[in-house]
Amino acid sequence: MARSARAQEEIRRFLDIGAVQVAELDLDGDEAVLRPGPGSPPVTHGEVFVLVRRGGRPVGTLLGRVPEGTDARAVLAERARAECGPAVFGEPGEPPFTSVVVATRERAGQLARALDSLLAQDHPRFEIVVVDNAPVTSETRELIERKYAERVRYVCEPVPGLAAAHNAGLDAVGGEVVAFTDDDVVADPRWLTELSAPFAADAGLGCCTGLILPARLTTPAQVLLESHGGFAKGFTPRTYDPAHPPGDEPLFPFTAGRFGSGANMAFRTAVLRSVGGFDPATGAGTAARGGDDLYGFVRVLAQGHRLRYTPYALVWHHHRETWRDLETQAYGYGAGLTAYLTAVLVNRPALLPAFLARLPRGLAHARALTAVREAEGGGTPGDHDVRTHPWPRRLSRLQRRGMLYGPAGYVKARRALRATARYETARGAG
Repeated sequence: MARSARAQEEIRRFLDIGAVQVAELDLDGDEAVLRPGPGSPPVTHGEVFVLVRRGGRPVGTLLGRVPEGTDARAVLAERARAECGPAVFGEPGEPPFTSVVVATRERAGQLARALDSLLAQDHPRFEIVVVDNAPVTSETRELIERKYAERVRYVCEPVPGLAAAHNAGLDAVGGEVVAFTDDDVVADPRWLTELSAPFAADAGLGCCTGLILPARLTTPAQVLLESHGGFAKGFTPRTYDPAHPPGDEPLFPFTAGRFGSGANMAFRTAVLRSVGGFDPATGAGTAARGGDDLYGFVRVLAQGHRLRYTPYALVWHHHRETWRDLETQAYGYGAGLTAYLTAVLVNRPALLPAFLARLPRGLAHARALTAVREAEGGGTPGDHDVRTHPWPRRLSRLQRRGMLYGPAGYVKARRALRATARYETARGAG
């Protein structure tokens, strides 16, 4: 098939993807409580992406079809009981004083929604710091002063870039643990407790990441992304220990994207500060396009600290909505991946021999994953192993182009930072 014909076929398949409802189903003994997802209308007939909980904690997802005229709760509860077995949970323990950092830029409407969910956390002691990154208006500052002045601290970081914003937040916080999330999420009420409690139970823990699920699946782009795993890392808690590298991660610890995402991560504050925080030449808003969170994961692991993934710490993420958004995201992910690897090796050159030794097996593993992703197959959004819709080849090509660009993007970002520093020095001297 000619390239133009393949492209047209990919576009046709993309446009044929229908919307999916989002809901939560809490199973408690013989009872089942069905609720719409955050910001979603009540569940009706049709396809429904369901987060299944037991005792309030996430245990799995499923894609169910509710026939017209039937009881949605009964239909989905029957499926959930058959597919999501009983779970045994330990108590999370007493969480330490925790700071939450939210970096934002000119998105006051989304930020307000996120802050409302953060202020509703059941955590016993926490603070919230909003970092306004390279603002062009006073909208964010005015929102904080008008609506959240007594409960949220405002910090302005003039240097553009997500890593620079996160570093500004890291400098400002007072918590034993610092958690980071984005302005386009809705946090589950137990999110912060579940994300921070593991630090009290494990003195060697340097980082903890959590579950990210879609707040809405209303556009083809959102459904396509989630049917290929979205940002979720499954429903099995896992601890990554550099003293005992996992056998199924041939590039460990350099496969940082497997550990979690920046919209749902926390660090022991002293540990993150000890590695210098995030590299400000990485992240959205810089020429590197991304990778700041991955850089943080690897630096903490390389220092000998453990990283834990817990599916019980949940945020609902508002995925990007259009095909153009997916193109931008695919390229940015590729660029961020190689940019963060460049950053790690530039800042910790001693890691280069370990990286080169792992590279052959890691590349073979990556090729196998890519082949699976591009293949057509059945599945449901949220399974995170199988695919409902084939991944468009154009998005894979854009991601590969981004990977080729990433090291150059990182170099450009470093130069821009040096130029900014020289400008600030000259302005201060004047």
